[in-house]
Amino acid sequence: MPKNSKVVKRELDDEVIESVKDLLSNEDSSDDAFKKSELMVDDQEEKDVDVEEGSDVEDERPAWNSKLQYILAQVGFSVGLGNVWRFPYLCQKNGGGAYLVPYLILLLVIGIPLFFLELAVGQRIRRGSIGVWNYISPKLGGIGFASCVVCFFVALYYNVIIGWSLFYFSQSFQHPLPWDQCPLVKNTSHTFVEPECEKSSATTYYWYREALNISSSLSESGGLNWKMTICLLAAWVMVCLAMIKGIQSSGKIMYFSSLFPYVVLLCFLIRGLLLNGSVDGIRHMFTPKLEIMLEPKVWREAATQVFFALGLGFGGVIAFSSYNKRDNNCHFDAVLVSFINFFTSVLATLVVFAVLGFKANIINEKCVIQNSEKILKLLKVGNLSQDMIPHHINFSSITAEDYNLVYDIIQKVKEEEFDSLGLKSCQIEDELNKAVQGTGLAFIAFTEAMTHFPASPFWSVMFFLMLVNLGLGSMFGTIEGIITPIVDTFKVRKEILTVICCLVAFFIGLIFVQRSGNYFVTMFDDYSATLPLLIVVILENIAVTRIYGIEKFMEDLKDMLGFSPSPYYYYMWKYVSPLVLLCLLVASIVQMGLSPPGYNAWIEDTATEEFHSYPTWGMIVCISLMVLAILPVPIVFVVRHCNLIDDSSGSLASVSYKRGRIIKEPVNLEGDNTSLIHGKSPSEVPSPNFGKNIYRKQTGSPTLDTAPNGRYGIGYLMADMPDMPESDL
Repeated sequence: MPKNSKVVKRELDDEVIESVKDLLSNEDSSDDAFKKSELMVDDQEEKDVDVEEGSDVEDERPAWNSKLQYILAQVGFSVGLGNVWRFPYLCQKNGGGAYLVPYLILLLVIGIPLFFLELAVGQRIRRGSIGVWNYISPKLGGIGFASCVVCFFVALYYNVIIGWSLFYFSQSFQHPLPWDQCPLVKNTSHTFVEPECEKSSATTYYWYREALNISSSLSESGGLNWKMTICLLAAWVMVCLAMIKGIQSSGKIMYFSSLFPYVVLLCFLIRGLLLNGSVDGIRHMFTPKLEIMLEPKVWREAATQVFFALGLGFGGVIAFSSYNKRDNNCHFDAVLVSFINFFTSVLATLVVFAVLGFKANIINEKCVIQNSEKILKLLKVGNLSQDMIPHHINFSSITAEDYNLVYDIIQKVKEEEFDSLGLKSCQIEDELNKAVQGTGLAFIAFTEAMTHFPASPFWSVMFFLMLVNLGLGSMFGTIEGIITPIVDTFKVRKEILTVICCLVAFFIGLIFVQRSGNYFVTMFDDYSATLPLLIVVILENIAVTRIYGIEKFMEDLKDMLGFSPSPYYYYMWKYVSPLVLLCLLVASIVQMGLSPPGYNAWIEDTATEEFHSYPTWGMIVCISLMVLAILPVPIVFVVRHCNLIDDSSGSLASVSYKRGRIIKEPVNLEGDNTSLIHGKSPSEVPSPNFGKNIYRKQTGSPTLDTAPNGRYGIGYLMADMPDMPESDL
């Protein structure tokens, strides 16, 4: 019990909870002995008191050192690897610049409103996800537990990606880069290029064979990859050290982990724009294909990207905002962070396609040279006539435009036998249309492009350090979404819980650093979060708008912000967002049902990817991931609805949640409760004389906001105590 108590609560009977300030103001004038008792009461309006939220006596919740630190934390959590390797892919696949239209519309319809909702409930209630949804409705308390489970599943494999980035980062301090050329194999007679590498490419070979040493199927474990095991351990050590003191430690790291990626992206953009072919990539990227924009699939994928880009449902947003002051303008924060996230995605898209345009230009030049040599051979053997070649064409220094001119002429003249000539159309657009995302973009396409950069090791170090920082920023929010609710609910030490959580996650995460680990990463990415998070956010919306009450919530926002939020949010939360989320949930279930569950396996002999269906046990794991993630919701509902656990019986009863109010219930306190004053023992504090009237919570009646004490009235009712002897009063 803290000694510098602002508010004293005393239990005289079953559920007696006193407000010292009210006792002082309502005491009879003749009760001098009570008035002379040594009490320290501060004005509740002057300091941030968290009475109703159920802190012991004074809310000693940590707080952000500055508004900038908090914004950087939210930006670091929401801006992650998906902004770099998922958004550009979706933009290219779904109509280029036209894709930005549905994305922006859905950002306004579900993104900002739901992000604002999570920020507001976290700041209003000042608890993690478990405490927040218990506060709103005890029967829906499972929402918070479900968020914790999803966060844990995501943290398991997300940190593996950080481990991969750490491995590439460690290998970037050499020139030439180890993935620059295919390795040579020597035997007793001669030296030759590694066949697997020759059939694919140097960067593809390095990713699948040198880095992952991947097996041919999910069922073929192949044992641990020790290089990646060490990198995974390093990643978890970094996360643990950064999170061990909560926001007091991770908040300071945010200044670097959140800002450094922007420095790297700007450097890459400037460098990329100076490369040959970069403008072609950017032009291709933002050329709108308006007809694609009308397809339902485009809107579904845009909604999914908006949903996951902001980290909705994970609990990290709520956890971070719970450390804010109550009067913080969370509406401004929601709009600011959402648009920072959007513009970061656009910036990353510019960088990616500037670099991919450069890469496509190099590949196109190689294509032109190789096919020009074929044409020269065909001219020498007489299969082609010199007359069909324009006089200005010089094959020793032919350009892409000249080659395409010759190609079109030959195709028209030799129409019947053209296919047998073996000539290829070298169009830069064909190369740019080869959409890549995820690890294929970061560890294959982008690394290949960087090998052609001057000073390529420097750019490789910068790129993978950026990926590490993007990943860590998201991991901090994800781990905070696990740690904060558990600490708030079960009152365990944050340092011990953080270490235990990271250790458990590391040992479970060993399944991802087997030789077949990449397939498990794909499985968890596809099935552990998508559907459970959609269900979680739908229930969050229902809990606030239907159970807590949208009108009451709008009043809370007015009280917090100092102004009434726009009616736009009222209609979005109550009608539009739930409808859009339900449509997205149905579309995701249909998409999951239509898509055969499986993964792309790397086949060593052919050096190609091949689609494999999940085995029976793999399907069981996929279903189990979804069920386990959402299972806490019905379990908690049944337990609370049927009163299967007595909340007043013991360890979990330190906080009771009743109709939107949290009341602290001291457990196993014996002796004179005046020991709560100044933290003294019963023997040290004289027993004051009480008046006949005290504030007593009326048993069996609803908790109403009837008392004027404090900014947020707890709502006590007056009750007489006729059974107490007059001498004791």
